[in-house]
Amino acid sequence: MIYYVNSKVENHGNGSKEKPFKTINEAAQIAVAGDEVIVAPGVYREWVNPVNGGTEDKRIVYKSEVPLGAHITGAEPLTGWTQYGGADSKVYTARVPNKIFGEYNPYKELVSGDWFIAFMTAHTGDVFLNGKSMYEVQSIDEVEAAAISVPSWDHEFSVYKWHAQQDEAADETVFYANFQGLDPNNEDVEITARQACFYPKEEGRGYITLSGFKVSKAATQWAPPTAYQEGMIGPHWSKGWIIEDCEVFEAKCSGISLGKYLQPENDNKWLKWKYKDGAQTERDCICQAQREGWTKARIGSHIIRRCNIHDCGQTGIVGHLGGVFSLVEDCHIHHINNKQNLAGCEIGGIKMHAAIDCIYRRNVIHDCTRGMWLDWQAQGTRVTQNLFYNNVVPKEYNQNDESMVGCAEDLFIEVSHGPTLVDNNIFLSDRALKLATQGVALVHNIIYGGIVAIGKGTNNGAPTKPSPRYTPYHVPHQTEIAGFMTILHGDTRVYNNIFVQQPIRPALKKGMDNNIANNNDWDDGNILAGTFVYEKFPTFEQWNAQFEGYCGQGAVTTDKYYAELPVWAGGNVYLNGARPMSKEKEPDAVVIEGEKVELAVEEADGDFKLKTNLYKVMGAAAGGMPTCKLLHTDDMKMAFEPEEKFENPDGTPITFDTDYSGKKRGEKIIPGPFCDGI
Repeated sequence: MIYYVNSKVENHGNGSKEKPFKTINEAAQIAVAGDEVIVAPGVYREWVNPVNGGTEDKRIVYKSEVPLGAHITGAEPLTGWTQYGGADSKVYTARVPNKIFGEYNPYKELVSGDWFIAFMTAHTGDVFLNGKSMYEVQSIDEVEAAAISVPSWDHEFSVYKWHAQQDEAADETVFYANFQGLDPNNEDVEITARQACFYPKEEGRGYITLSGFKVSKAATQWAPPTAYQEGMIGPHWSKGWIIEDCEVFEAKCSGISLGKYLQPENDNKWLKWKYKDGAQTERDCICQAQREGWTKARIGSHIIRRCNIHDCGQTGIVGHLGGVFSLVEDCHIHHINNKQNLAGCEIGGIKMHAAIDCIYRRNVIHDCTRGMWLDWQAQGTRVTQNLFYNNVVPKEYNQNDESMVGCAEDLFIEVSHGPTLVDNNIFLSDRALKLATQGVALVHNIIYGGIVAIGKGTNNGAPTKPSPRYTPYHVPHQTEIAGFMTILHGDTRVYNNIFVQQPIRPALKKGMDNNIANNNDWDDGNILAGTFVYEKFPTFEQWNAQFEGYCGQGAVTTDKYYAELPVWAGGNVYLNGARPMSKEKEPDAVVIEGEKVELAVEEADGDFKLKTNLYKVMGAAAGGMPTCKLLHTDDMKMAFEPEEKFENPDGTPITFDTDYSGKKRGEKIIPGPFCDGI
């Protein structure tokens, strides 16, 4: 059955082409497996709640008739503004009856949850000027003052302020906003009115496709892994969704959630109960989900592809447990958390817990507070053929104590046991990789920045007590938990990469020096390129020698089982002063001195090009272009704790014969993500 929807018709029809429904929700109440919902161009101010799901061979498809022509939004227009404070005032006020919000008023509901840093009062609602969210402040005086928000990545727009108050007697929300000389009655001004835009209210509505929509402006709540993770779009604990060719923007917190379900007695328990720390309540969440049906047969296996995701407050894509076995490909994810009005952990272009057997490929991720954060259980995860850049505060003026300079990088992998495969990527931010983890393989990447937090960041931070974070590892290619273990560090393979030192910015150098001087247990702030950060780790031969002749029996105590794990390296090239570790010597490490290498990204009409003299410099080096070995899964030892190989989700081996752009490598293998250079 095909149903038609057109917001511009005067009367609600029967869903036929001649008499279409006026709202998408009308179709969502009756569409069943095999049905298609075709939506005409227009604005759809509604929370679409699919009542039914499809099946693996008969999906329910919601499709915008014209790509990006149908716009689902959680916002409502706000008109009737009057000047506040005199004829010359830039501040206007308007009132809204609270009944328009139903049971959820975003201007009464505060952003809150585990790992959220409430440095200011932030409501889940927003005020939008011509499609862009303004900056909430705490008083009318601050609205009038309209001071620049220093941490913001956009100082120019940060002076557009708003504040809301409740008139309890009238049961109204009263808005005050500084439009900087614009008359809001002549502009497009909206307020958030709904929690979600396309999100089933019940679990288990699987095999739905959302194709070609604009989706914007929902009052989503903070989405930590210990909470019911809501998003503007999301499958809500189901299987097999496809979200494709959509533009997703201006969610208060998260744009797309592949997250968990509501566990009433364990929802934000760290915030509410206080007696267990966040890591312990997260372990409880995972074990509870295991008991309550978290399996490959029921959950995950979603696809997000070719989506433009931007200007969300917390994350572009978030998830815990519900995103297992999923694919995110060919997406453009950018300008996430740039307002810096929300702070805490759980921020990034992509923030995923338990990315088991997930693949992230051919995405462009830039201008985010953090590009991608894979936290806990990044087992069987592959990050491949992606471009990352400007995922550290890009401007000097907001590199200050209020900004989140110290916790931003292209890719952060945290307290996972692996195997986590990172291959054929381009990392261009000052802080390229933060690896407070183990069980990682770095293969054929360009790394134009530092590897951060090696040997750090895996404890809970208790000042005088041991506080290791024990995290689960799983039966290979399944959700079933095989065991829990703390992070020993190491267990890392670094092959066929190009390391380039970029110019050091003073503010980041200061942050690195401060972290080192203060012995920061979370982050050393490193912005120096190369494998030298693994200097203290053993080779496999050194590590293995500890166990020779040791039977593992008797009462003799030993540190062997808690020692740092080995690191392997080979086939890497170092330029601009990037440094190898001393155990990685030529011909395994090629250090090229001389002409400085520069790398930059040029964007034009959605096309991204890498501009560099890198391969010219490498080709001009003594002896010509460096070569390296073609790698296969069996060339790398399995990840230590889960005893799982660096292989495909179906268990088949990988041959690293395909480069960043999809070309096959020939007989002559060169380091880095391009088989022929560029």
